[in-house]
Amino acid sequence: MTLKVLIVDDEALARSRMRTLLGECTEPRADVVGEASNAVQAMEQIQRTGCDLLMLDIHMPGVDGMALASTLREMAAPPAIVFVTAYAEHAVHAFELEAVDYLTKPVRRERLQQALQKVVRLRSAAENAQDNGLPESLIIQERGRSERVALADVIYLKAELKYITVRTADKEHIFDGALSDLEQRYAHLFVRVHRNALVSRRAVRAVEKHNDPVEGEGWTVRLDGVDERLAVSRRQLAAVREALMS
Repeated sequence: MTLKVLIVDDEALARSRMRTLLGECTEPRADVVGEASNAVQAMEQIQRTGCDLLMLDIHMPGVDGMALASTLREMAAPPAIVFVTAYAEHAVHAFELEAVDYLTKPVRRERLQQALQKVVRLRSAAENAQDNGLPESLIIQERGRSERVALADVIYLKAELKYITVRTADKEHIFDGALSDLEQRYAHLFVRVHRNALVSRRAVRAVEKHNDPVEGEGWTVRLDGVDERLAVSRRQLAAVREALMS
């Protein structure tokens, strides 16, 4: 897949650097269809040429990037948004506006590539759900029978030995698959909390400190529908907090 990208930034040097970085990305590729230095220009280009993705600055003269993102949400089929800014403090608001990602300047090519891959995964998942006309689900094979479990009902997915425990509010299922594959396919529904677990974004209710007698101080996530707390690794803590705020 090649993404059609519009770069929106009031600094010409920043736009030039982003164009260069996008040109170096290969999985997926990015085709820069235009540049804009303010929100008015951006809207004109979106309406005239369309695009899949906005690389959007926040602080610009006139209407800022947050206000533009809010306006775009009213479109029937808005482009995806990845914010690119020098200011980390706007991340929570950005995800409230359903941004796919939030990059801080100076942007590294590897981090940009990850953001583009996230855009592609979300687009593919949305298109598949629309084409099938069915809610996304897993087919569970247990005791000689097959059962469809809607992903909207899944609270967490936990890798244990060679299998994955699929936990709903009612029961546990055993699924034969790889956690990494499920993470890639359903990143819009689940967030990784630990190397062995994904949790439903909609089920995250709190991130809490805990003190383990063996491992010491750490973090757990509290989820709707189950009493069990799952461990949160320090590496994944920021992503889990983003899920909580979105």
